[in-house]
Amino acid sequence: MENFVVSARKYRPQNFNTVVGQSHITTTLKNAILNNHLAHAFLFCGPRGVGKTTCARILAKTINCTNITKDGEACNKCESCVSFEKGASLNIHELDAASNNSVDDIRSLVEQVRFAPQAGKYKVYIVDEVHMLSPSAFNAFLKTLEEPPPYAIFILATTEKHKILPTILSRCQIFDFKRITSNDTVVHLEEIIEKEHIKAEKNALQLIAQKSEGCMRDALSILDKIVSFTNGELTYANTLEHLNILDEGYFFKLIDFLTAQDLTGAMLLYDEINQKGFEGDMVLYGLASFIRNILVCRDPASAHLLESIEGWREQYAAAAKKISTPYLISALNILNESEIQFKMARNKRLHVELALIKLNFLQQAIELSLDDSQIVKKKLVDAHYPIRIKKIIPLSNIVVNKEAKLVIETSASNPIKAKATPIVEIPTTTATATKTSSIAAPALEKPTEFIPKATENVPKVNLLAALQQKYGSEYNIQEVKESKPLDIVSLQKCWDEYTAYLETTNKHSSTGTFKIAELFIEDEVHFTVTVPALTAQKFVEIERMNVLEKIWEAFQNRAIQFSILIEASEKEDVPLHLRLNSKQKFERIASQYPLLNNLKTRLNLEVYF
Repeated sequence: MENFVVSARKYRPQNFNTVVGQSHITTTLKNAILNNHLAHAFLFCGPRGVGKTTCARILAKTINCTNITKDGEACNKCESCVSFEKGASLNIHELDAASNNSVDDIRSLVEQVRFAPQAGKYKVYIVDEVHMLSPSAFNAFLKTLEEPPPYAIFILATTEKHKILPTILSRCQIFDFKRITSNDTVVHLEEIIEKEHIKAEKNALQLIAQKSEGCMRDALSILDKIVSFTNGELTYANTLEHLNILDEGYFFKLIDFLTAQDLTGAMLLYDEINQKGFEGDMVLYGLASFIRNILVCRDPASAHLLESIEGWREQYAAAAKKISTPYLISALNILNESEIQFKMARNKRLHVELALIKLNFLQQAIELSLDDSQIVKKKLVDAHYPIRIKKIIPLSNIVVNKEAKLVIETSASNPIKAKATPIVEIPTTTATATKTSSIAAPALEKPTEFIPKATENVPKVNLLAALQQKYGSEYNIQEVKESKPLDIVSLQKCWDEYTAYLETTNKHSSTGTFKIAELFIEDEVHFTVTVPALTAQKFVEIERMNVLEKIWEAFQNRAIQFSILIEASEKEDVPLHLRLNSKQKFERIASQYPLLNNLKTRLNLEVYF
């Protein structure tokens, strides 16, 4: 039985023209070969399975080819190309940095660089997964990478460019590979199934391309699996079953239930999906992607961003016309938050059902109604603000009053019926102008007269009196009193009154502390309280808020605060660690342990205090 070779290896590109989706890189490399402008070090970076190592091998084969074509491709017939195809070329060395990432591995590579090639122009060193090298291995590689021999070329490949040292990046010519588009993947898969004589529907190939997410190697691996599963006949149904993907038909049904606020139908449909073995996070992820596709279909200019197979495009366009943009944006926000919190939820099913309940009643939350030419939101849930519209007065509702010289806004409900357009003259003083200006204004059937309100001889009242006159005794309206300046006499009086209160409540320790405390005013809203001991400070802190309430009430100022200062007396037994500073502590410890001074002298240390 002949050995089976997977499609990813069997159909690996052998020249630049067969590389899929990386024309911006292959064109640059071919031109560099034809113009003899090859760099001494290349860095190929990008996602997995997009052709980094393949392009490195093609480049290594092409630059050693003796009969390069006019297009910059290898001939595949010369001795160098044939030896490369057989894997016997001595000029090409591949190193897997994931398993050979030590300094010794790089040193052995550097030792090989010193020897010139026996045949061919260049010795090419391909280092795959170069980001796995240790920092010391990178440093051992720096000098050789910066100034290699003229016959040595290094090609580094990595999927994580950010992990490579900047000193390595600055020594390489960097090529960024991009993800392969779904269309390019489908075209390449169609070529392969034609060569393999496999029957496949285009929808099935599009589904494989969508599942591979821009990785050609994954797409070919999926194709091999499904061919084995279906015995060489790929249909949309069996591909969907094998890949364990939720059909978009379920999401179209679900969005219909949610927009119609049919919670029962939505819950039963989710139960059906759950019975088929799909996890809740797959439902949330799939529904979010589905709503995103509807959103991009709202505008024909962004319809090309739709990530779906061709069979569903018309239904997406129809759904985009029915569902409003505010609903789609709010739904995406809810699904995104639910997907983030899914891992922390204990009851996974209830978590998904709660998200569906929110989506079901989301239409009520953002329902808008037209009221007096304004957009008014009836109800708010989760603070969504999809639309805000400001009312603008139309020009037709503006009238110039000749006598009062004022602009008056007419009611929108009673539109003005204009019969003619007379000229309204504005008088000017003879000292400044001799001509009269005229303003065209619509005439009214019944001219609106402006009657100014009489403002003379009206006694002025303050705000408190106006409120009392309007509401009477319905509310207890009190005038805010002005604050009193902070003075030491009044402050000491409040302090003594609170001290007497403490004495009546039998708080003897606090009473004694308040009696011996000294007050000093720092500024208009701050004063200090000096106590003789640490324990006295605690008693004052306990009563801080109560005494402040009394002071605020006395001075009508709630901005007043105080600080507590401690003045230690000789009689107080202050702990030793509080009396000594850093230098004194060191000297005390050094007197007990003399070797500490020797350590300080030998290390040239200083004690900061």
